[in-house]
Amino acid sequence: MAALGAATGGGSWFSALALGVTLLKCLLIPTYRSTDFEVHRNWLAITHSLPISQWYYEATSEWTLDYPPFFAWFEYALSHVARYFDQEMLNVRNLNYSSSRTLLFQRFSVIFTDTLFVYAVHECCKCIDGKKAGKELTEKPKFILSVLLLWNFGLLIVDHIHFQYNGFLSGLMLLSIARLFQKRHMEGAFLFAVLLHFKHIYLYVAPAYGVYLLRSYCFTANKPDGSIRWNSFSFLRLISLGLIVFLVSALSLGPFLALNQLPQVFSRLFPFKRGLCHAYWAPNFWALYSALDKVLSIIGLELKLLDPSKIPRASMTSGLVQQFQHTVLPSVTPLATLICTLIAILPSIFCLWFKPQGPRGFLRCLILCALSSFMFGWHVHEKAILLAVLPMSLLSVGKAGDASIFLILTTTGHYSLFPLLFTAPELPIKILLMLLFTIYSISSLKTLFRLLSFFLQKRKTSF
Repeated sequence: MAALGAATGGGSWFSALALGVTLLKCLLIPTYRSTDFEVHRNWLAITHSLPISQWYYEATSEWTLDYPPFFAWFEYALSHVARYFDQEMLNVRNLNYSSSRTLLFQRFSVIFTDTLFVYAVHECCKCIDGKKAGKELTEKPKFILSVLLLWNFGLLIVDHIHFQYNGFLSGLMLLSIARLFQKRHMEGAFLFAVLLHFKHIYLYVAPAYGVYLLRSYCFTANKPDGSIRWNSFSFLRLISLGLIVFLVSALSLGPFLALNQLPQVFSRLFPFKRGLCHAYWAPNFWALYSALDKVLSIIGLELKLLDPSKIPRASMTSGLVQQFQHTVLPSVTPLATLICTLIAILPSIFCLWFKPQGPRGFLRCLILCALSSFMFGWHVHEKAILLAVLPMSLLSVGKAGDASIFLILTTTGHYSLFPLLFTAPELPIKILLMLLFTIYSISSLKTLFRLLSFFLQKRKTSF
């Protein structure tokens, strides 16, 4: 990295970082790919070969379309490029179809759409105060943040080995955050509204957006003690925000409303029958709850306290089949997880309303909402930890305490992604990439805050 800093000047170092990680992504093209590769190939076929009225009804494959309409249109747009690579991948009945051209197209589609993520990282770097930093390029907060985001271990293995489009979607989220930091509230709200109609998992952090925009945008002034000045409320701003949400939602859901298919769309977006835990357990509260239930059921059988014939046979990680019923502990319903999640996010929401701390306070609330939903949400994917890890990167270069939390969160969160890559050839890749990212994170943040402490101490002595 020091060589990179010496070899590049001005803003070219950022381009070098982006180019370097892009080349790494290209090297990962031949690696293992999960069933998500077939999921997205099937969605390409559905949106390309069927009319819109059948998109959310098509069920030839078990991998039915279950993302919001904007993502379906995204697949539709990609399919018109895909036909120049291999027309057969766009046949709905070609289940589990894979060819070298299909592989190249889908891998490069992820790499290409990551351009938005790169731009979003560049915008986020503008929001970082880099004045109190070392003279070396590699010791500057903006450089460190760029590496932590562009070379994020979780995104690399989830998108470019396992296969998904999280970089593109995370780019939308980071860009909306950057716009709020830049006080371009309408743009930030618009980008987040669009993001929700690409992937509804971002509903997890919607409370943070809603409360922050209402408190810090619709109310235009505070009292000297920081409390709300109620007469500063702007109905025009509230209407403007509501209009953005309405127009984006109308553009996304309008065609399906006209077709009288909204119930079908929502049944695909919120398939509660998939079970409490995902097939690969996210390390959250419900994983511990289900594990405890399993231990208690084994003990109960050994002590002959339970009737074996009455124990449910369904797997507690029934990702595609049916909802699991716990044996000893009370079974958990989607409503129960919603209530637990709301209770968990309430403290951060209250702080954002009653003790606003500007965009950084919003960012902290967003991260806590993401973590609360990860811990208590229904059918949480292990990959959802990235919703907290990526925004936390922005805070990590600001304060030493946040950096410590970031290191704990990324180390545990990234390690929890290991089961996604279970094939032998990928074992050294994931270990090496995580070690490199973790070592860089620790060393760079340690150096950064040692330098910041030095500058602060020097400033005190000068007075």
